[in-house]
Amino acid sequence: MTLHEGEIPVDETLVRSLLQAQCRQWADLPLSHAGAGTDNTMYRLGDDLLVRLPRTAEKGRAVRKEQEWLPRLAPLLSYPIPEPVHAGTPTGAFPLAWSVHRWIDGHEVGPDTVQDWALLGADLAAFVRELHEIDLMGAVRTDALSWYRGGALGPCDRWISGCLDDCRATVGTELDVDVLEQLWRAALALPEPSGPRVWLHGDLKPTNLLVREGRLHAVIDFGGLSVGFPDAEHSTLWDLPPRARQAYRDALNLDDATWNRARAWAIAVGVSGISYYRDTFPAFVAECLARLRAVVADAAGRRAGAP
Repeated sequence: MTLHEGEIPVDETLVRSLLQAQCRQWADLPLSHAGAGTDNTMYRLGDDLLVRLPRTAEKGRAVRKEQEWLPRLAPLLSYPIPEPVHAGTPTGAFPLAWSVHRWIDGHEVGPDTVQDWALLGADLAAFVRELHEIDLMGAVRTDALSWYRGGALGPCDRWISGCLDDCRATVGTELDVDVLEQLWRAALALPEPSGPRVWLHGDLKPTNLLVREGRLHAVIDFGGLSVGFPDAEHSTLWDLPPRARQAYRDALNLDDATWNRARAWAIAVGVSGISYYRDTFPAFVAECLARLRAVVADAAGRRAGAP
């Protein structure tokens, strides 16, 4: 499934050739497709390894970023994160950097794997607090560590306004786009964040959270790792049930302005995802629709005085 212009096709034969050329010690291990997101394609290698290949040259910058920073962040976090064990180099067949990581066992967050959503929300808040408190170690918001989600909302307004219009035209019968636009514009009127810049994971959605026995066990996919304001980090809470969302907010003691900016980022990521992937990635569009419906329902509940 091709999602982006300039995407490099990947299949098992290509992955096997990369392993034979650069990782002969693993070249004969069993290899199986392990999923694909918007940025990377993954193959499980044996029982203990994962091959991670970026879809495009732009996404390839994130691979090098993970290779550089994950080993430095991992010892400072209580929860496991991906461990790169091989930094793949470009070849004629695949002209981008790629990685082999340790496989992390666990289940994606979902109704079949989590029973106590408030506990999950508190666990996630504990991870975010740790990550945001880590010293930047000289990292600055530039190049691969600069991403729109760690900045202010204002520079995204023209883009997101266009995406809202796209959504109104394509999914307006499935979604209250007018409410989403009202919430977006209300957040634009808020003061910009003024606190220090911090480490951001950038995409703490359920598919990037692994649980064991219902508790958060590990956080994966640091392709969105960046330095910036923390507001957007909280945007994926609208992918989780209300009890998880409230427990997370309470644990971090987030004020109304921060929370409303976070909600605006949830809107931005959702409507832009629908606009960009509408005809190519229906499963991701469904995720975005679910997030945006949760935003609308949450806003309606707050207006009605629901706890």
